[in-house]
Amino acid sequence: MNSTVIQRTTASAGLIATLLTLVELPLYFVYGGPPPDWNIFTRSMFGLIGSALLVVFMVGLPHLLKAHGPVYAWLGSLSAVAGLMWLTVTSISTCLEVGAAIAAPDPIDPTIAVTGTYLLYGSLSKLLIALFLIAFGTAIAGTALLPRWTVWSAFGLAAIHLAFVPSMYFGNNPADFYAANGWGTTATTGGLTILWLLAVSVALLRVPAIRTT
Repeated sequence: MNSTVIQRTTASAGLIATLLTLVELPLYFVYGGPPPDWNIFTRSMFGLIGSALLVVFMVGLPHLLKAHGPVYAWLGSLSAVAGLMWLTVTSISTCLEVGAAIAAPDPIDPTIAVTGTYLLYGSLSKLLIALFLIAFGTAIAGTALLPRWTVWSAFGLAAIHLAFVPSMYFGNNPADFYAANGWGTTATTGGLTILWLLAVSVALLRVPAIRTT
């Protein structure tokens, strides 16, 4: 496949995925108590489709970096693997929530009831996203494939995610900002990451065709 097509496909997949996820996030805040099943199913469907499309985005990065030498190909692969692990973890968390909602005889709030997702959405995801961002930022800094702001914003966002890794020590009330499943740990950092991925996808669409070998 032509490298220009891969670049555009990678960027387009990231753009569509992030837009779908931005539709998903507000659905978590529509109801003050346990949401109806349709809400859980709908937001989960948006999230799962978005995660599937982000696989294309993650896999495209190593291809775009490989022409700049083995070090950058390695960094691209590290970034892709960390990103794919993050997508796997979040997808499993979503499936656990949907499964619990299907099985429960009465409406539940899966962000509280499904305890297995606390670390999957929280501390573990923070570590994996930080690894993805650090590898991405380092690779882009060395190759200049994207504008400079993508580098420093990646490092800054990685620092934010790392700051939320200890949130596992602070309970499981989603109304708290800094808790294992708090709105800061999950929704805020998640929203910032999706907005960053959206901006990077747009930047990748706008840069000249990246030549690879």
